[in-house]
Order: sequence, then structure tokens, then C-alpha cells
Amino acid sequence: MKPRLATTALVAASACALALGACTPGETAQSSANTNTGSSNATHDDGNYTIAVVPKDATNPWFVRMETGVQKYAADTGMNVFQKGPAETDATLQAQVIQDLIAQGVDAICVVPVDPGAIEPVLKQAMDAGIVVVTHEASSQGNTMYDIEAFNNSEYGAFIMDNLAEAMGEEGVYTTMVGHVTNASHNEWADGAVAHQKEKYPNMTLLEAEPRVESQDNGETAYQTAKEVLKKYPEVTGILGTSSFDAPGTARAIDELGLKGSVFTAGTGMPAANAQILKDGSVSALTLWDPAGAGYAMASLATKILKGEKIEDGVDLGVEGYENMHFAPGSDKVLEGNGWLKITKDNVDSLGF
Repeated sequence: MKPRLATTALVAASACALALGACTPGETAQSSANTNTGSSNATHDDGNYTIAVVPKDATNPWFVRMETGVQKYAADTGMNVFQKGPAETDATLQAQVIQDLIAQGVDAICVVPVDPGAIEPVLKQAMDAGIVVVTHEASSQGNTMYDIEAFNNSEYGAFIMDNLAEAMGEEGVYTTMVGHVTNASHNEWADGAVAHQKEKYPNMTLLEAEPRVESQDNGETAYQTAKEVLKKYPEVTGILGTSSFDAPGTARAIDELGLKGSVFTAGTGMPAANAQILKDGSVSALTLWDPAGAGYAMASLATKILKGEKIEDGVDLGVEGYENMHFAPGSDKVLEGNGWLKITKDNVDSLGF
């Protein structure tokens, strides 16, 4: 394994970014949250870095697909880039994986956090050790150099709401479902959806008693939760999901309860896994971004930081949807792309995953 970035420069960079949010030219740190250039003293003259991508769950089909992008980046660059995650979606197990990678002395760690708050301490350990940290789906993460979002989270939530509203005929009571109430991106999508509904669909109403329920990023839990909601609140005619398990689990509950055609769902989902429910009309449309692209983009951004490149508006991470990244409004750390897709019965078989 190759040596890491010079620790001193990145520790100073991390301290500057965390304490001040930005550094001015000429300060000791050579990188900051908004103009991070890594370290010009990088020890890898050949650029042969070791980069680890840590998903929420190594067995989840979403992250199995992400690994395809990670492997492609490794093949394209010839670098040691690999994915390693916990066996289940658990923040403590994910932190242990990150600690192991710190001990191995990798150059960069790219993480899709289960719970951004829970892994702040271990990500700080990584940054203090001179390891580049990049996150995805974690716009609230403090101990990261940059967070990559495939799109503006509020706009994505609004897009899901448009799909649900169309299915519901733009009227009725609905609730929102997230993978975990601690998941920053899922809650931002749901918040964006609700805000969009209030602005555009006045005849729709958010369920006041339980405006947000949790699936724990698990298909069975999504199904059971949806079934409980629909039995407890017969006025509900729509459930908006965020996790890739939410809409499929809800569709199963709708079908089992004999509510197909009167209760509807929309959300994120993998194409191949959900082809049948799209074709039979259980779900009119699903949305997502290709996890492989996100894996590739994280590794690409980590490489740019390690090489000392300046990260600024318009940065190209070399994969579709991430060719022209921009900082989120008011942020110097969160980079947004344009990577979402709409999946229907007409295109589900053409996406290839």
C-alpha cells in the first residue's frame, strides 16, 4: 500500500474547514471546505492512491450496483479503489469498517453514511490521520471535505411528489416514508416533497397524526409499516417513499389489502427489482439515480483532492450526471449534480440494472 497524503497539511486543512468554514489564500492550510486543493506535498508522485468506498450495507442491491461504478473507476485509472461495507445497515458496524480502513492507512475514504451524526467522531479520526474524506447523501455531515449529491435534494423531492400527485389525481391525504429518521438526504427529499405539495397541490393534505414514518431501509419493514398506516388511517390514499425499499414495500401492502387503484405510492427504486410492479400498474413511476455513477463520482472527487486540484463550481467528475457539479446554495461543501432518472413501464427494461 502506498503512503498517505502528508498528514500535517491535511490536518491543518481539516481544522481550518471545521473551525472557520474557509481559509484565505496564504494561510498555512492548503485546502479548505470551499477551495480545497488537497496538499501540494502529496507523497504519491505516480498518483497511485488507495481509495475505499464505504456503503451503508454491502448486501443491499443499491450498493451492489454502486460497487459496479467503483470497480469501473479502478479499471479506468489502474488505482487501488475498492468498496467495503458492513453486512447490514447499522451505523455502529459502519463506523467499525471505517476504523479498520484508517488502521490500514488508505489515502481516501468515501462514505454513504447510515447516520451522519453517529459517524462524525470516526470521520474526524480519519481526517486527523491525513485521510481524505468524501461523503454522499450526507449534506449535513461536518467531518467531510465534500459531500456529493446527485441532484438538489429539494428538487428531487418535488419530482417524487409530482409523480405521486399525478397518481392520486392531485387530491387526498398522504404521508411520507424515509429509510431512517436520521438519514439527512431522505428527510430533505421528503421535506422538499411536502413543500412542493403545499405550493402546487392544494387539494392534497399531509397526514397530521403521522407525517413521517420509517422503513429502516428494509423492504419487509416498509411493507409492514405501510400496511399499519393504511389500516390505522383509512383516509390515506398516498404514501411517498424515499428509500429504494419504500415504494415497492408500500405497493405490496396496497395489493395485499385490496386497495390497488384507490391508494398510490411513488418514490425511489431500482429498475430490475421493480419491473413487475411498474408493468402491472402497482406503481406508475419510480425515480432514482444510478448508484454506480455515485460510486464513480466519489472516487473521482477523492482523486482530485489527493492530486491537489482545486474543487470549484463546474467540476467534472467524469461520469454522466456529475460532469458539471455546482455547490448547493449557501454551501461551500455540498456539490450537486443532475443525475436523476424517471422509471416507468416503458423504459424499465432498457436501463440495464
